[in-house]
Amino acid sequence: MSNLSGACLCGAVSYTCESEAIMAGHCQCTDCQKISGAGHIANIAVHKGSIRISGRLMFHEKRAESGNLVKRGFCPSCGCHIYAENSGMPQLEFLRAGSLHNLEQFSPSMVVYAGSGASWDYMDPKLPKFEKMPEL
Repeated sequence: MSNLSGACLCGAVSYTCESEAIMAGHCQCTDCQKISGAGHIANIAVHKGSIRISGRLMFHEKRAESGNLVKRGFCPSCGCHIYAENSGMPQLEFLRAGSLHNLEQFSPSMVVYAGSGASWDYMDPKLPKFEKMPEL
């Protein structure tokens, strides 16, 4: 995955990223369940500094179950989540796959925090599942 672009629901925030993705996967942690209003969030990890954002993001920070500080960026107008950082992986930035202009660019390779997954949140059985976050 490379040459990614996307935007929030209202279009006030957009981004481009020409870097190759490091990882793409679904996160079923309870925080991702709450911010998505669903069973998981689909994330794409890229090298820090490779995303170019147009518009203004607001941020919410919270300690994750791991103890790491997670900083989540969202559009202040429509609330759409676009971006995240995790203090445990300072070399990476995370894009929310649902914000991509072309959703078909997302190709998940794993499911993390599968131990928190709801029985109704179906994941491709071919994807490796991790109880927590594996080393990237």
